[in-house]
Amino acid sequence: MQTIFHNIRLINNGQIIAGKAIIVENEKIKAVVNESETAAEAGKIDCKGNYVSPGFLDLQIYGSGGQLFAGKPTTAALKQLEDDLIRQGTTGFFATIGTNTDEIVEQGIEAAKAYRQQAQGNFLGLHLEGPFLNVAKRGAHPAHLIQKATLDKVKRWIESAEGEIKMITIAPELQDQEVIDYLHSAGVVISSGHSNATYEQGKRFLNKPIPAVTHLYNAMPSMHHREPGYIPAIFEERPYTSIVADGIHVDFAMIRLAKRELVDKLFLITDAVTAATEGTYQHQFTGDRYVMPDGTLSGSSLTMLKAVQNCVDHVGIDLPEAINMATLYPARLAGLNKGRVAAGYDADLTIFNDTFDISLTCLNGKVYQF
Repeated sequence: MQTIFHNIRLINNGQIIAGKAIIVENEKIKAVVNESETAAEAGKIDCKGNYVSPGFLDLQIYGSGGQLFAGKPTTAALKQLEDDLIRQGTTGFFATIGTNTDEIVEQGIEAAKAYRQQAQGNFLGLHLEGPFLNVAKRGAHPAHLIQKATLDKVKRWIESAEGEIKMITIAPELQDQEVIDYLHSAGVVISSGHSNATYEQGKRFLNKPIPAVTHLYNAMPSMHHREPGYIPAIFEERPYTSIVADGIHVDFAMIRLAKRELVDKLFLITDAVTAATEGTYQHQFTGDRYVMPDGTLSGSSLTMLKAVQNCVDHVGIDLPEAINMATLYPARLAGLNKGRVAAGYDADLTIFNDTFDISLTCLNGKVYQF
C-alpha cells in the first residue's frame, strides 16, 4: 500500500524545504519527490502546510500516563508508553529502568521480550540507567541499590534479554575493563552517567570505547578553573551526549554552551517519568517538575516536541537543527535506520504546526491522526 504526504514543509537533514511530497510504501520511505510529480490519486494525505520531520527518538524515558515502567516493568506499561508517545510524535524510544533491585531489572527484561510480539513499532528496546553508577553522583538513585558491575551478572542480563538491552548507563571509572569490553563487543550502547570521573579519566575512556554521555551536567562534577573535572573532557572528546532541555534540569544558557562545544553530538532526551506512589521511585509532580518524596529533583515532564520548542524559543537553535537533535543524532548513536526522510529509511514521520501541536504521526507507514 502506498501513501503520499503532500502540502508539506519538510524538515530534513538541517533544512526546511517546500514543494515536496513524501511517498511511503511497505513501511519504508520510497521517495521524496516534487509536489508536481504526484498524481491526484487515492492514498494522498494533505498535511495542510504543516511541518513534516523524521519521527522523534527518545533514548531515555521511564514511563507515562500513570504507568511507571521503571518502577513496575510490565507489558501494560510498555503499551501505555507506545500509545502516549505515538500521540506525541515519538516514533522510537528506549524504555528505561533506573537503579533498582536485580529482580526489577530482570522483570523489565522479561516484559520487553514478552511485549515484542505485540509492539506497535516505536518500542525499540531497553536502556538500563544503573545500577552500575557512582554513589557520589547518585542524584535520585538510591545509594543502597548502586553496585559495581560483575562480568557474570552483565553477561547474564545481556544474554537473557535476547537483544532487548540496547543501551546501558554506567560510571566507567568504577567498572572493570572486562565489563566495558564485553558490553562494547555485545553491541550495547555504553553511556557514561552518574559519574564522578575526573578530566583525566574522561579523556581516557570517552570514545575509547565509550561513545556516549547521559544527561549532560546532571549527576556529574561541576567545572572548576583549577580542577576542570569531567565536563571539559566531554567537550574536548565530543562523544554523543544527551541533555534534558526543560530549563529545570539544565539552564538554557548552559544548553547554549553545550551546543557550541558539541555541535552535532548533542541530542535531546526527555528523561520523562510519571507519578508513582509505590516502589523505589515515588515521583511527585509539583507543577513543573517531578521530585522524590525528599524533594530531590527526579525525571522531567517533557515531551520530545516540547524539548525541540525549548531549543528554538529559549536556546536560539534554529528549528531544523533542533529537529536533528531529536532525530538524526540519536539515530546515529543507536545505529537506527531512522532520523532522515530519504528513500530506504523507516517510514516514521511527525507532522506538527507553527504552534508545536502534533496533528499526525506516521509509524512504519501506519498513519495516526489527532
